[in-house]
Amino acid sequence: MPLPNIDTEYLKAQLKRLLSIPSPTGYTDTVVRYVSEELERLGIPFSVTRRGAILAIYRGREMEGARAIVSHLDTLGATVKMIKDNGRLELVPIGTWSARAAEYARCTIFSDEGSFRGTILPLKASGHTFNEEIDTQPVGWPHVEVRIDADCYDRRSCEALGLHIGDFVAVDPGTEFLDNGYIVSRHLDDKAGCAVMLAALKAMIDARVRTPVDIHFIFTIAEEVGSGASAVLLENVVAMVSIDNGTTAPGQNSAEFGATIAMADQVGPFDYHLTRKLIRLCEENQIRHQRDVFRYYRSDSASALEGGADVRTALITFGIDASHGYERIHIHALKSLAELTILYAASPVEIARDVEELAGLDGFTEQPTRPAPHSEDDPSDHDGPPA
Repeated sequence: MPLPNIDTEYLKAQLKRLLSIPSPTGYTDTVVRYVSEELERLGIPFSVTRRGAILAIYRGREMEGARAIVSHLDTLGATVKMIKDNGRLELVPIGTWSARAAEYARCTIFSDEGSFRGTILPLKASGHTFNEEIDTQPVGWPHVEVRIDADCYDRRSCEALGLHIGDFVAVDPGTEFLDNGYIVSRHLDDKAGCAVMLAALKAMIDARVRTPVDIHFIFTIAEEVGSGASAVLLENVVAMVSIDNGTTAPGQNSAEFGATIAMADQVGPFDYHLTRKLIRLCEENQIRHQRDVFRYYRSDSASALEGGADVRTALITFGIDASHGYERIHIHALKSLAELTILYAASPVEIARDVEELAGLDGFTEQPTRPAPHSEDDPSDHDGPPA
């Protein structure tokens, strides 16, 4: 099929709206409601799990052998660990991120009585008071605190306002969309992946794309704490592609342009056949792409497998600089991922046997084991390596 037409203005508008909705893991109801309303506007049927994961289904020719496309709506954040005697809040992180990335960030504290604004500060924030100690103090969550923008001078005054241990803290995204295509913000992981899915869905609807099987577009709400897609895949799903970030950092091969195909993460390699199908789709349709391996990374795919799902998994990513910090991506990567998502959704079923949970060897896959040729010439023409 020809490359789909991706409405990048729609993609950017959805990303901007998603980033504006605070959604640290455990406090995702508002963003779930927004995405559900957008799916309803697009005319896509969906269901919501008890906790809030969204399963939207783009109907194909067959229900069995369905494919899943997955990204997560939840982001990093924090929880109030203690109301301190000085009227400030001690935090513990939600998800894995450094307190260094939180220092001086503006934030919202969600209490039972309503929300409060504040700033996450190091314990020694003023150079006029602490001089060089502001540069030598330790880094870590015990060494930061929230200054609340209210009359909070001690524990009692904070509690009188309705603040409690366990209140959620959401960090402001600080979003900027630049004219040259770069997007800078916190929480691009994985609001950008969710925006890609919505843009892909819109393009499929506009072009009336026919798919061989149902495509399950799944928005999870607990990836940052490890559970992710562990309990939302239906039994008829045989393959799952996660959309998430790929780190553009020293020692990595990801890029802020094109699609980055993850070959393995800290859990292990992704499915050989599904991964190479995605690479082949990029090659056949001139989508810029690169491969990468991540040592300290896991995605919704890992949680699905750990939850007992017998599915083929893959991970396609947008290159992101300073992941889990003040992140940067480029719209080119998001457009490339949306194109690849649609091409995969519309591609023919190649492993028909996967419809059966258990089957014999008929139709079982094969991986190449033959020796690679040394060149285009017949190897027998060579006496040995050159002198």
